[in-house]
Amino acid sequence: MRDTLLITGAAQRVGLFCALALQQQGYQVIISYRTRHAAVAELEAAGVMCLQADLTDLSSLSSFIDEVKRHCLKLRAIIHNASAWQKDLPLIATDGLTTLAQLQQDATVFDAMSHIHARAAYLLNRALLPLLQAYVSDLDQSQQDSEMPCKMADIIHLTDFVATVGSEKHQAYAASKAAVENLTFSLARQLAPTIKVNAIAPALLMFNQGDDDSYRQKALAKSLLGVAPGADEVLATINYLLQSRYITGRVLPLDGGRQLRLP
Repeated sequence: MRDTLLITGAAQRVGLFCALALQQQGYQVIISYRTRHAAVAELEAAGVMCLQADLTDLSSLSSFIDEVKRHCLKLRAIIHNASAWQKDLPLIATDGLTTLAQLQQDATVFDAMSHIHARAAYLLNRALLPLLQAYVSDLDQSQQDSEMPCKMADIIHLTDFVATVGSEKHQAYAASKAAVENLTFSLARQLAPTIKVNAIAPALLMFNQGDDDSYRQKALAKSLLGVAPGADEVLATINYLLQSRYITGRVLPLDGGRQLRLP
């Protein structure tokens, strides 16, 4: 029977690439998507189970969790990829906003980043933990007697390079990703030794279609290796973590040495 992986926010870019590749590798992949992009049909044609959900809305999240539980009794891994990238508003209001209005605008940005990154991961991990535990508890007696579990489940959080160094213009975003890394440490402590919990922290992976050459060159120069490696790098790291039996509570950087370019 095929092991089941859940990937959140996998209807485009990195999530889409990883979902298709992992399905082709022999896993049964379940994904969440917020907006039905054209690629959802491609995922469905490949055998991926695609479930619509707004992970920031508790009612939608609850329905999504119930749907996952209806379709599978065990989960090999949860991969938290769902993300949004929202810039902070200007620090000082210049358009006559009242203090309350300014606070409300700032809170909207902060809450949006916190809800999609930290809160959604926290709630999903707690709600779906029984499915991860069911996967690792399905052992025969010889496996139970071994010193190291023969079956291990995984939680993998996708964070960001800025979680550790901050961001001048995306402070709420960076803070929410840092919160996810802290969740990684706490869960690793709680769920060892049968469930490994790690994070992957990429810097630049791939460009958007509208990015001009000037921007691309400036962005590439921020790392020592000077490349945009694409989604393959994330897929390789996910596979590495799934296959590892001795890594938990770690944040794996995918940044091309960018931290050594910092002033």
